[in-house]
Amino acid sequence: MSQLSSPTNQPIQGAVYMLGAGITFAVTNLLTPYITYTLGVPSTAVVFWQYVIATVFALPLILRIGFGALKTRHPIAHELRAFLSALGVQFFAFGFASGVPVWQMVALSMTGPFFIIAGAVLVLGEKVTPQRLLATLVGFIGAVLVAGVGTESFSWASILPIIAAALWGTVSVMTKWLAREEAPESLTLYMLVLITPNHFLIGLILGVIVTAFPGVLPGSLANGFDFMPPGGDALWFIVLLGLVTAGAQYFLSLSYKVADATFLQPFDDLKLPINTILAWIVLSQVPSLLFWPGALLIMGASLFILRQETGRSKTGSLQTA
Repeated sequence: MSQLSSPTNQPIQGAVYMLGAGITFAVTNLLTPYITYTLGVPSTAVVFWQYVIATVFALPLILRIGFGALKTRHPIAHELRAFLSALGVQFFAFGFASGVPVWQMVALSMTGPFFIIAGAVLVLGEKVTPQRLLATLVGFIGAVLVAGVGTESFSWASILPIIAAALWGTVSVMTKWLAREEAPESLTLYMLVLITPNHFLIGLILGVIVTAFPGVLPGSLANGFDFMPPGGDALWFIVLLGLVTAGAQYFLSLSYKVADATFLQPFDDLKLPINTILAWIVLSQVPSLLFWPGALLIMGASLFILRQETGRSKTGSLQTA
C-alpha cells in the first residue's frame, strides 16, 4: 500500500507503529514459506486467499475512508497500479515457495528505492545526480552480494524478490504521479479495493498460459491457479496470514497518518534485521557471510538516498506487500 507524508507530526508514535508494521510483516514472511514451501500449497493460491481474508479484515478501514474517495480522473492508472502491486506480491511469494531464504528475500526486496530513482527520472522527469547514481550502484553491489551471484549458493530464484522490488518501485513512481491530483485517501482506498480482484485476474492469466503453453512455467506455477481454498492446517495458517497482513497494513496506515515518510524510513529499514533474526530463530535460516556486507550496502545506500531526497520534496512514497 502506498502512503504519502502525514500532515501531522507525532514521530515517537509513528516510529512505534512502523516497528509494529515491521514485526507483523515479518510474521507474514515466516508464515508464507511455511505454507508454500513446507506444506506445499501453491503460492498463487496462498496469496489470493491471503488478500481475500485481509480485505475482509480491512473493511472497517475501507468504510472509514468512504467510497466517495473513489472519484478519480485516472481509473486506468489506479487499476494498473493495483495490478503491478499484486504481481509484485505474486513474485515475492513464489520466491518463498521456491526455497529462497527469508533474509535473502527481504534484503533483495529493499532494492526498491533504486528502481524508484530510475522510474522518477524516466517518467517524472527528475534529474539524475551523481549522488543518486552512486547510491544506486552501491545498492546493487549489495544486492549482488546478498544474492550470492557467482557462488554455489546462487539460484535464479534469487532474482524473484528483485523483480518484485522493481514492480513495487514502479507502483511508487505511479503513486507519486497520481499524488499530483489525487488525495492520499483515494490512493489508499483504490489499492485496498482493487488488490484482491487483481490477484484473481493474475490467476486467470496464469491459467491461460498453463493451458496454452504446458510445461513452460517453473515449479508450482506449472500447475496453474487453484481457486479452491486448501484444507486442513494450511487453511488455518492462511486465515492467520490474512489476519496478520491486515494488521500490518493497519500499522502502516497509522504510522504514515501521524509522522512523515522521510522520518519513518529508517524504522522501516529495521525490517531487515527483524526478519533475519526471526527467520534464524524460527526457521533456522542462517544468513551467508556475504549477506552482512551486502545488507549494510543496501541499507546504507537507501538511507543515503533518503537524506538526499529530504528537502527536495516534502512528499514521499513507500510501499509494501
